[in-house]
Amino acid sequence: MEQVIETLKTQQSLKSNYISVIITGLVCLCFWFLSANHNPEEAWGAISMLPTILVLVVALYSRKPFESLLAGAVIGLIMVNKTEFISPFCDSLSSVLGDATIVWVVLVCGLMGGLITLLEMSGCLGSFSKWLQGKIKTEKQALVTTFIIGLAVFVDDYLNCLAVSSSVKKLTDYYKISREKLAFIIDSTAAPMCVIVPISTWAVFFAGLLEENGLAETGKGISLYISAIPYMAYGWSALLVVFLVAIGVIGDFGPMKKAEERAKAGQPIPDDFVGQELEIITNKSISVGMGMLNFAIPMIILIGATVYYDIDLLKGVVFTLGVTIVLYYIQGLLTFNEQIEGLFTGFKIMFYPLATVIAGFLLKDVNDKLGMTEYVINAVTPYMTQGMLPAIVFLVMALVVFGTASSWGVFIIAIPIVVPIALSVDANIPLVIGALLSAASFGSHACFFSDSTVLAAQGAGCSPMSHAFTQIPYALIGATFALITFLILGFTIG
Repeated sequence: MEQVIETLKTQQSLKSNYISVIITGLVCLCFWFLSANHNPEEAWGAISMLPTILVLVVALYSRKPFESLLAGAVIGLIMVNKTEFISPFCDSLSSVLGDATIVWVVLVCGLMGGLITLLEMSGCLGSFSKWLQGKIKTEKQALVTTFIIGLAVFVDDYLNCLAVSSSVKKLTDYYKISREKLAFIIDSTAAPMCVIVPISTWAVFFAGLLEENGLAETGKGISLYISAIPYMAYGWSALLVVFLVAIGVIGDFGPMKKAEERAKAGQPIPDDFVGQELEIITNKSISVGMGMLNFAIPMIILIGATVYYDIDLLKGVVFTLGVTIVLYYIQGLLTFNEQIEGLFTGFKIMFYPLATVIAGFLLKDVNDKLGMTEYVINAVTPYMTQGMLPAIVFLVMALVVFGTASSWGVFIIAIPIVVPIALSVDANIPLVIGALLSAASFGSHACFFSDSTVLAAQGAGCSPMSHAFTQIPYALIGATFALITFLILGFTIG
């Protein structure tokens, strides 16, 4: 009987594979037909949005972000190059992998994974978790503590997503809090917090963009950025929402309610999480006091070194790793060989989320070739009056970032288009910048394949799709509040 059932399952799987191949072939043929009938001298227009729409549809069906992004990038390349595919694909992949930003992301995330692995292997992270469990007495206190730690690590959203979640994961598991809720709290204090604090990687990047586009003199971009902080409505509203969730004022609903019910039944990790956690089983014995000290020193150095090196997390984590390796070696916590193996293990664990981030950049590269961002902005330009401009900028750019997962790259294209419009209608520039940064924050926060979402899910130990589905209702609450705020401010202060 079991053999019959197994045979039926195999036949069903083969049938499903055949259907998938046929559908994939038909989709590719349709997009090739679009390309064959397209005039190279004309812009793609609304058709440029089809690869991104395909990514969203495939991801919702398959719940696999990497495969969905790859499918969208492939379809987009077929549109751009109907007669040749392999060479353009390799060229795009080489261009993306050779981009300085991608190299930075890969090194930062890989080395952060290595550092967390060292903290695990040495037993120091376990000591911090035990200390927390001794101080925290209720589920609400565990959630609020996670929120506060997330606020404190404001220097970089990658640091927030990976370091904070690893620090409190055992605590939230102890109180049967779902990994999805942990990922939501971490993600909600990552990009939103980095946006509204001027000492962060986001502030440095966007201040530079403001200077490059003539909105501020050299060295004055950060001053303009600071003037826009009160108007970054989504950052403020997202923090308010997650705080209200942590203290229980906003309850669990939608997919989050189901996740919490599963966690209360003793299963904090969702069924669809197939990756490897940033968690290493160790038999190292260390006192809680020494473990706490050996955990705190690297964390403090990491934040301090990142700030010292002009908010560059890569330099901060490299310096921290050097100090940590020496510190643990001298104390006999880990041998040099064990630490090198730990670094490679951490890098390997981060491979899948990094591949997803790279696939997102590949999709962005294809979207740039199709002119999607320019089309969307130009399509709504006639409606950008002084009063409506902030709200339209927030809504449109939030959707663009949500669809492309490129919270930074999109604005390299968008700012030179949006700023002249703002100047022409005599809009309040700090307010418009606040709308732009709010859109970037929402897109990074809500998109299921953005770097922030993928890393928050990896750090918490759940799949990006489970994290995205449970988080999006709460993100939409913050986005609705932000949109209303921009409508009011647009018609009151211009």
